Amino acid sequence: MGGALSGLLFPPTCLVCGEPGRPGRDLCGACAGTLPWLDGACRGCALPLPAAEPDGALCGACQGGRSPLAAVHAALLYAAPVDGLLRRFKFHGDLAAGRLLAQLMHARLAAVARPQALVPVPLHLSRLRRRGYDQALELARPLARALRLPLRAGLQRTRATRAQSELDAPARRRNLRTAFTAHGPLPAHVALVDDVMTTGATVQAAARALRRAGVARVDAWVCARVP
Repeated sequence: MGGALSGLLFPPTCLVCGEPGRPGRDLCGACAGTLPWLDGACRGCALPLPAAEPDGALCGACQGGRSPLAAVHAALLYAAPVDGLLRRFKFHGDLAAGRLLAQLMHARLAAVARPQALVPVPLHLSRLRRRGYDQALELARPLARALRLPLRAGLQRTRATRAQSELDAPARRRNLRTAFTAHGPLPAHVALVDDVMTTGATVQAAARALRRAGVARVDAWVCARVP
């Protein structure tokens, strides 16, 4: 009853174009049709694969590398209109955009192998104080609720690092070395939740910390993958 009343008093409005949204979602049908869903991606890094490759195959780089992640799943590509929604959510306090992005993650990730718990990739305390919220937690909380999975704050960011967006790939890896510690109790299989994956340095560093803490399998679930 409360949800229906809320929908009547505050009808959904598309966060992309401002037109009326679909029931229960701040996105209209036309803008939903432009979403850059990620199909045919490498299971090791979520980069798009050539059309001839089956979904879930490994790209050449992942075939020859060693990763602490068992699988990486991204709901969408980092392209319009998702890139704008993510910037509004991450840097401008638009939590409604975060709620919509969590709904889109659920729509795509509900069918993948289910972990025993979700673990958001945390901000350092200094950045959390400046921003006022942790974007990964804001995505993971409704996702865990929708999937009926436990949400575990099993990671801590122990070192304030430079913003990853300012760095190239090798510098990103150096920047995150020893940046995370994990603490339990944690189940054997967890999925890290984060907003954007570019080189994978952040989720790999977080996964290494979880593996050192005894987690047997770590997956990564991200909202958008930079192609």
